[in-house]
Amino acid sequence: MARFCTLCSSSSGNSTYIGSGSNGILIDAGTNAKQLTIALEDISVDPCSIRAIFITHEHTDHIGALRVFASRYGIPVYGTKGTMAELEKTGHLKGNFNAEIIGSKGVEAAGMEVKAFRTSHDSAESCGYSVILPDETKISVCTDTGIITQDTLDAVTGSDVILLESNHDKKMLMEGPYPYYLVQRILSDKGHLSNEACAEAAKHFVNTGTTRLILGHLSRDNNTPSAAISETCLALGEMGAVEGIDYLISVAPPGHGERMVIL
Repeated sequence: MARFCTLCSSSSGNSTYIGSGSNGILIDAGTNAKQLTIALEDISVDPCSIRAIFITHEHTDHIGALRVFASRYGIPVYGTKGTMAELEKTGHLKGNFNAEIIGSKGVEAAGMEVKAFRTSHDSAESCGYSVILPDETKISVCTDTGIITQDTLDAVTGSDVILLESNHDKKMLMEGPYPYYLVQRILSDKGHLSNEACAEAAKHFVNTGTTRLILGHLSRDNNTPSAAISETCLALGEMGAVEGIDYLISVAPPGHGERMVIL
């Protein structure tokens, strides 16, 4: 039985739980170790059951709890070569745990097959992850990317569930309080996915079999849950997909509180 839950999803912290049976993994370990432990316990997951942590990139909102949490429970950590080099340089891999580079063939963890795919972000070597569970359910985490490349489409296509970035509403971002340089960074190919770009990607994924979309990493200043959902639902409706029949959609909350998705 596949289990999925976003523990936190925002610029303050990001972490996602994916499990099968009595074990599971984390994609990213943002916030801090105390909050991450509480978030897991809130969904009745024992932190001791986490078999691996997979890091998408080295930005603070994705690794804030990493060193302390991984050390406390002796959990192995995986990431791309570039990400692991940055984490080593900054001391985040100094702890009571093993750290390994994830290769092109992926790794097995908690009885699941985990593969990385490249994303486009202003970091050393960012990636997303696709996880195939023993029952062949496929779950993908695709956030912190300025664009959806063909490689990303190829890797994520066929997923039953996708945590897909819908970071900002372009109009809100351009008219908001952010300085020009930050607006340009977010809008760049190495920034964050807009509601519009998310909706376009969602059309492809739903058209190829995805039935559940969780929109994540929403900006608190430049987006709203209703704006994000409306943009994607409108795009899917234009191609004839009906919410509640052809797909389910929700927004990942910034902090813990989302219910576990059982598949």
